[in-house]
Amino acid sequence: MKILSVENVSEIVKKHGVENYFKDLMEKLKQDFSRFEKFTKMPRPAMHVDGGVLELMPICDEKYYTFKYVNCHPKNPESGLMTVVATGQLSTVDTGYPIMFSEMTLLTALRTSATTAIATDLMARKNSRVLAIIGTGAQSEFLVKAISLVRNITEVRYFDIDSLAMDKFEKNLSNIKSKLVRCKDAEEAVRGADIITTCTACKAYVDVLKNSWIKSGVHINALGGDTIGKTELEFSILSRSKIMVEYFDQCIIEGEIQRYEEKEGKKKVYAELYELINETKSGRENDKEITLYDSVGIGLEDYSALIFTYELANKYGFGEELNLTPILQDPKNLISMLQ
Repeated sequence: MKILSVENVSEIVKKHGVENYFKDLMEKLKQDFSRFEKFTKMPRPAMHVDGGVLELMPICDEKYYTFKYVNCHPKNPESGLMTVVATGQLSTVDTGYPIMFSEMTLLTALRTSATTAIATDLMARKNSRVLAIIGTGAQSEFLVKAISLVRNITEVRYFDIDSLAMDKFEKNLSNIKSKLVRCKDAEEAVRGADIITTCTACKAYVDVLKNSWIKSGVHINALGGDTIGKTELEFSILSRSKIMVEYFDQCIIEGEIQRYEEKEGKKKVYAELYELINETKSGRENDKEITLYDSVGIGLEDYSALIFTYELANKYGFGEELNLTPILQDPKNLISMLQ
């Protein structure tokens, strides 16, 4: 069984090239989403605990099964810990044996950004140039890099309630071609932006974006509303928007649309992501539409990231082979390992 540490994954991505990794992962995601209906999937089980949430994200097709363990504890940074960490496993369906166990904190940031870039490409105006980022935590730089691969972003406006997080953000992106504009509040960041991406951590119904700030033609990536009782958009924005989700059954529980009853939510949601990728439904149809990608993250994205990274690990020779399952001459003689 291959074990990939966070250091292994970091080296794999750097070896492949960060931009190449994003582009190739986006192609892998599109291939997998194009066969969305062939996957066995379910809304992720979640345990809500004091201070956060603990989740498992399983999915499989006829060949592979994957799952990710992930948390979200918004107060962790106060103790020097990350808000979100994750690990994942890749197994074969025919035997049920695991073939890889991997870090997934870094992979989650990469796959979330890659999927967001796909959604942006499908829904944002082609001439979009100004990107607003609300929330400059661990995910933010990945989002800028990925979205910049699908649109010619000339200006990045950003805001976070944590000034140190903004300092970190501007330092990490100091060498990009886009102009960086530090803003005093969220309203200043989003006024006049072509693409707005929210990625905040507060576990509450919060109006990170106000309806009065949103102009016609804008595209919104709402990423932070990803658990029960956690949203980022003033509710009236939804009725003005063409809404796309990854997986309705999960988004209705955890996304911005959780504020609708299920029947009403089905009416409000225009499409699932795979329908736009397959072109059974169109994305943006005119430059005046307000488009909204209501994202909560789903197991299919982890599936794509794990398999793609497994292939690269084998190609470049990264990872350690360890026996986390018994190797026996007689598969029924497990007690022999203790004799």
